[in-house]
Amino acid sequence: MKLVVCLLLTVFLITVAEAQPTKVPRIGILGSSSISGAERSMAIRAALRELGYIEGQNIFIEEQYRVGTPDRRSRENFAAELVRLKVDVIVVAGGNNVVRAAIDATKTIPIVLMGQGTDPVVAGFVKSLARPGGNVTGLSNFSTHLGGKRLEFFKQAVPKLARVAVLYDPVQPGTARELKDDLPPAARALGLTLQHWAVRNAESFEQVFAALNKERPDGIFYLGAGALMRDHEKRTADLALKSRLPSAFSNMAVVESGGLIGYGADLADSYRRVAIYVDKILKGTNPAELPIEQPTKFKFVVNLKTAKQIGLTIPPNVLARADRVIR
Repeated sequence: MKLVVCLLLTVFLITVAEAQPTKVPRIGILGSSSISGAERSMAIRAALRELGYIEGQNIFIEEQYRVGTPDRRSRENFAAELVRLKVDVIVVAGGNNVVRAAIDATKTIPIVLMGQGTDPVVAGFVKSLARPGGNVTGLSNFSTHLGGKRLEFFKQAVPKLARVAVLYDPVQPGTARELKDDLPPAARALGLTLQHWAVRNAESFEQVFAALNKERPDGIFYLGAGALMRDHEKRTADLALKSRLPSAFSNMAVVESGGLIGYGADLADSYRRVAIYVDKILKGTNPAELPIEQPTKFKFVVNLKTAKQIGLTIPPNVLARADRVIR
């Protein structure tokens, strides 16, 4: 009798254990409300699907985006909301201010950077790229040579390029260093004169281009750091096209919609790597032990349709070097 009771109890416990629902991990995405932020979110979903994560089945995704003017309080509130929802990982699809909001909100939930900010070591987010420590890891697309290389491709695509208008948001960390230390040596080597044009709000873009149309530089070089600049990349490409000015961006998607050239990290590869970080963390890897990676794959894209619209002939050798030519 006792044996029967034990067997029945064992069967009951196994049945109860099997009936317990498996915990479905939650991924939080913290970023801006820009179109580019939404595109990143879609790309992350696609990359997670490649690893077998199906939203609504074996993973849930919670998103928090700022609305309207990006202020410190809204960033803090959105980060705190993800913590309240008890997400298992927070993916930060934003710059330094968004990263800081996530770090201030939690010291225990793993945070995976998508690489939109400046150097995470200099910013104080991690101890080192090789051994980040704490709960922050991920990607850093920050590199001092990318701007110079983009200038080089710009000069090759536009041989008559001499005066370059650099558009930037002056409040972004790292921008001052890029303008002062990184771009000038490359410009001198290429025989280029850089003209700095600060863009402080959404209304400034038309004002800047009204002034540029009088100054008539030879091209527009766009520094896309910060929500303001990311939100208005396509708008800038449209204004440059309307003004018949060549333009250079780091975001390939902007070249798809009218920019002349783009050079930067291969974003599709970056999204796949972010998904791999999430996968490893969900499987138990400590984020403190996951080195922060920098880009290894880059893309050079040329929009030949834009070139024709502004009356520019791209040298054949430049087109041959492009990873993609939009015709």
